[in-house]
Amino acid sequence: MRKIIAGIILAAGIATLSGCSEASRVSYNLSEQADNFNDIRQVTVINCITGDTLFQMTGKMSITADAEDNQLEVIVEDEKGEYKKHFIGLSNNVTYVVEDVTAGDVEKYKYTLNFNPKMWIPAEAETID
Repeated sequence: MRKIIAGIILAAGIATLSGCSEASRVSYNLSEQADNFNDIRQVTVINCITGDTLFQMTGKMSITADAEDNQLEVIVEDEKGEYKKHFIGLSNNVTYVVEDVTAGDVEKYKYTLNFNPKMWIPAEAETID
């Protein structure tokens, strides 16, 4: 009886595994690797009207798209193993791209955030003595 039950469980497991495509398994594994801070990603936020890059963020990060709040929630890991959470607001004319740049020439434990200076309103500082 135990051999029959074991055979049924084994057959069900094989059927389940063969039902998944290789692409589905690879996609899942890559997402798990990145969400566990094992890969380096780059997020680029783009203004769809002007085509300008608003900013880029590169580092070991976990990214969640929160459709309810219309934002990306980005958790980054720094070189000390500490975590910081950032929010990127999205709108109907702002989109983003997430790239896996693990194989690229980037620092493993440092994340960067680059803003496009053309997107900011220039301000002048006044010095008062």
